[in-house]
Parts: sequence; C-alpha cells; structure tokens
Amino acid sequence: MSNRDYYDVLGVARNASDDEIRSAFRKLARQYHPDINKEPDAEEKFKEINEAYGVLSDSDKRSRYDRFGKEGLGNMGGFHDYTVDFNDIFEDLLSGFGFSTGRRSRRSPRRGRDLQMAVRLTFEEAVFGVEKEIEFEREETCSRCNGSGAEPGTTPTKCPTCNGQGEVRQVRQTFLGSMVQTAPCPACNGRGEIISSPCHTCRGGGLERKRVKKKVQIPAGVDSGTQIRLAGEGGPGVYGGPQGSLFLVLDVQPHQFFKRRENDILLNLDINVAQAVLGAEVDVPTMDGDEKLRIPSGTQPGKVFNMKGKGVPFLRRNGRGDQLVIVNVEIPAKLTKEQRELFEQLAESLGTTVKPKEKGFLDWLNEALGG
Repeated sequence: MSNRDYYDVLGVARNASDDEIRSAFRKLARQYHPDINKEPDAEEKFKEINEAYGVLSDSDKRSRYDRFGKEGLGNMGGFHDYTVDFNDIFEDLLSGFGFSTGRRSRRSPRRGRDLQMAVRLTFEEAVFGVEKEIEFEREETCSRCNGSGAEPGTTPTKCPTCNGQGEVRQVRQTFLGSMVQTAPCPACNGRGEIISSPCHTCRGGGLERKRVKKKVQIPAGVDSGTQIRLAGEGGPGVYGGPQGSLFLVLDVQPHQFFKRRENDILLNLDINVAQAVLGAEVDVPTMDGDEKLRIPSGTQPGKVFNMKGKGVPFLRRNGRGDQLVIVNVEIPAKLTKEQRELFEQLAESLGTTVKPKEKGFLDWLNEALGG
C-alpha cells in the first residue's frame, strides 16, 4: 500500500468531486501508463495512481479513508487493477478543442455537487465524541413539480431544435477524419425540453433550496481541521446521478486550562514552596475529573509528571494518550509577618551561596516534553 496521501497522489483537494477525481486519474494514467511512458519508475507511479483511485472512487472506501486514514481501510485498500479506457482519454483530448465522438450525452447521469460546512466543538466534545445536530442549506428536487420544472398539470415538450438531445452538432472534416463539434442547444439551454409553463416554486429549474437538520455522530479524538464526509448529503444528482457529499470541517475551541499535543494533554500546575520542598498529595484536574497526584519532596520547577491514559483517545485505534502535568513552584508575592519571619529563619539556615547551572528551566522543559 502506498505511503503517500491518496489525495496528494492524484493532486486533488479533499473535497474534490467524483468527476474531478476521475479527471485527475485519467490525466495521470495517460502520463504514466507503462505502454506510453518508458521511464523506469513509470510502472510504480501508475500502480500508485491506480491504488489511490481505487479508494477515492469508491464512496464507502473514501468515507472510511477520510475519517480514519489508511488504517481504517483494513482489507478494503490495496492495489486494484483499474484499466484505462483510452477511447475515453482520446475523447477527453478532443473535447478540449470543442469536438466529440458522439459517445457521451449531456443527459447522462452526473453526481451532485459536494458541500462543505464548519462545525464548532468544545474541547471536551472533541476528546470524548458527541452527537451533534447540524443545520445547513442545500438544493433538493422541487416538491411541487418533482424536478420536471413544469407547473403541475403541464408537461415539458421535446425541444424541436435539438430533438431532445440538449445539444446541437456540426460535422467537420479533420486530418483525423470526421469529427462532431457539439454545443449546448440555444433553444432549450441544454435541457432537451421546452417548458412553456414553469413551476411557480422552482421557476423551471427543477430544484428548490431547503434547510436541513441532521444528527451526526462525531467520533472521540478528533481535532481542528479533521474532515468528516457524509455521503449522499450534498447537492442532488443530475439525470438520475447520485447525490453529492457533505464535508464537515471541525473547529475545536481552546480549553481554559488544558492544551493538546497530538493525543497528549498538557496541564500547567502551580504548587507552593512548601509542597515542592516537603512533598504533598494534590488533586489534579483531568478530562475524567480530579485525580490524586503525589508530589515528591524536593520537586523542582519544570518537573513533568506523566498520568497514563488520561489524554485524548486515539482516532484510529484503541487507547488514549497521556496527561503531562508540568509543575510550577509559585513564589508568594506578599507574606504575612509570621511567614516572613519563618522565611528569614530558613534563609539563615540555607546560607547565601549561589552557583551557576549548566541548563536552564526551558532546557529541562524541552527535554521533558521531547522537544
């Protein structure tokens, strides 16, 4: 299985439509097919392109890949021998010059448009997962005319200009032989039908904009930037084509105390001088509630304590990260008379000798956190 991101392999965005993915695959297949490209690495690149297309062109595999990465594919991934129809590729080239072989129809099924929306989560919701109700707008088949575009009781008629094909054609002679140049029919705007009495709701478009509410399960362990693909929740397909997808882009709000580093949670904890010197058992906040933490005597500023399994759940496997508690010894700014006398006695007992350190606080902190 390829180590590269499948979207990077095909050079498309994560919210690319099926048509964009198919187009990118055909372009790269033309470039790297071993029968055409004789470079030593062409065959390996072609296999990688096939593998990426095999996942991203399958709605179920793509959904699992978007949510869980390659680990989520299990036995679904791997190389698939997707052959390239060079007649289609040849037709793609000709279409760039306004020509067509006549094999495709403007009325063939096409996938609906993909939609995207941002979903805001609290820190806790991202850690533990949540069922979230989302609300968004999308186009749906008009409920009044069932998508025909015609007012109920009337029927669209076949366009006499294009004979219902939605396009007009002109045969031209080229060095390749007879080619057919096509263009949308100007009389019906490519519909193939003339609507004399447009629907009052959609005004002949066949679609109406609706506000949709859905409940979505957000898995535990997501982070800002995570995308969740909801297949079939995008724009409607054209001429019987499948509905597009809705991509949820997650935005996790910061926490008052906790910071996240991958699947570990960082917490800065202030203790007083007496607790650092003598040791103490303190209550430490975690995502699961307060937990007891033993502070040994002689604890230095910057000491990091690891609370196993108190971090963020792993998104693609079982288990959780850790919570790292970074201790800061708080120096009191104001003292009572009694406290001052006690510190003066302590100062006299400890003496006034000072000595330089080889490493500073930031060096210790970076080492403790793996920096």
